[in-house]
Amino acid sequence: MCRVGQQPEPHGTGGDEASNIAFTALLEDSAEELYESAPCGYLSTMLDGTIAKINATLLGWLGLEREAVIGRMRFTDLLTVGGKLYHETHFAPLLRMQGEIGGIALEMRHADGGRLPVLISSAVKYGASGEPLLIRTTVFDARDRRAYEEELLRAQKAAEQAHREAEADRARLQDALAVLQASLLPDTLPPIPGVETAAHYRTASPDRLGGDFYDVIPLGGGRFAFFLGDVCGKGPQAAAVTSLTRYTLRAALLHDPDPVAALSTLNTVLHERYSGGDPRYCTAVVGVIEPDPATGRAAVRIASGGHPSALVLRGDGTADFLPTPGGLLVGILPTAPFATATTTLAPGDTFLLYTDGLTEARTGRGRAELYGDEALRAFVTRHAGRPPHEVIEALTALLDGFGEGLDDDTALLALGVPTTKSPE
Repeated sequence: MCRVGQQPEPHGTGGDEASNIAFTALLEDSAEELYESAPCGYLSTMLDGTIAKINATLLGWLGLEREAVIGRMRFTDLLTVGGKLYHETHFAPLLRMQGEIGGIALEMRHADGGRLPVLISSAVKYGASGEPLLIRTTVFDARDRRAYEEELLRAQKAAEQAHREAEADRARLQDALAVLQASLLPDTLPPIPGVETAAHYRTASPDRLGGDFYDVIPLGGGRFAFFLGDVCGKGPQAAAVTSLTRYTLRAALLHDPDPVAALSTLNTVLHERYSGGDPRYCTAVVGVIEPDPATGRAAVRIASGGHPSALVLRGDGTADFLPTPGGLLVGILPTAPFATATTTLAPGDTFLLYTDGLTEARTGRGRAELYGDEALRAFVTRHAGRPPHEVIEALTALLDGFGEGLDDDTALLALGVPTTKSPE
């Protein structure tokens, strides 16, 4: 079944033709109407700036009457004091030299005393023989742009202020962390007769607390205890474990100057304190050094719990590890075996302890390789025979060279017997 109704008119006739007529009528604005009602301001001035013509749009923006402007005001009379100064010193000279100038931000005065931010472009009209006749100027309302720029400026200032406050907060935090970190380390090492000592602590980041520790303790009878280690983790919790570890070892060694007994006591304390929740453990080397004034040598005995092997740098220019295999991490089990070792330091020898931040520093292209034990041994071999403070200075320079490849904190402790000098 078909339906009969109004049929569409053929293309180009009827309704379409009426639409075309209406559209054409919209385009038949006169040039004068387009000039007067343009969405921007227009004015023409004589070469001395006297206004010869101005459109209704600009008059409306400025709240002025045409009769009060044409032939009675100059272009600069429409500007603020600052705008006049800029016009005389920059705008007008450039316009005379170039013949045109565009996109200049100025401010015009409203009749009620207000200000109108605008963007101005001007061009000189020349006669047939090339002589300048008048100046045509286009004015764009920049109030929305000014508001946008001011909002951007406010946002930028707010961001800069927030950045300054964040940097100040970070500096205060770093200062507090530095003070707290220093409280976990000895201010100075006690002097050991017949032995030189040196130490260094390098934090990987000033924004977090590290867990490395070291100390030297007088035991009486010419003996001194020393230890160095690394608590797992970073931050305040690791710092709490570091503090507990350091003072536990000090108390244990003063009670019983046996390295294995001290590590066993620490193991019990850490396991009982942290086994119920977040387990905390550490690696550590504990030792006792006993200088012998008669021979100029020093006996060293150590116990290690999961810590990297110490290095012995000999006065003859060689260096090697003092192996301590089998020592278990401290605090991870109720009871743990700890490896022991002994050595004797002759004049010119140095005993070096370090944490794994040194050997695990990233090197090579793309920071893809670990520095490693063998590289460390080769490095310290070149410094064998030097006193402890020179060895530590060399290692400090090595740490500096790692830069961002140093991912972990590093503690260094060196004890050495000075070279005996023959009397002159």
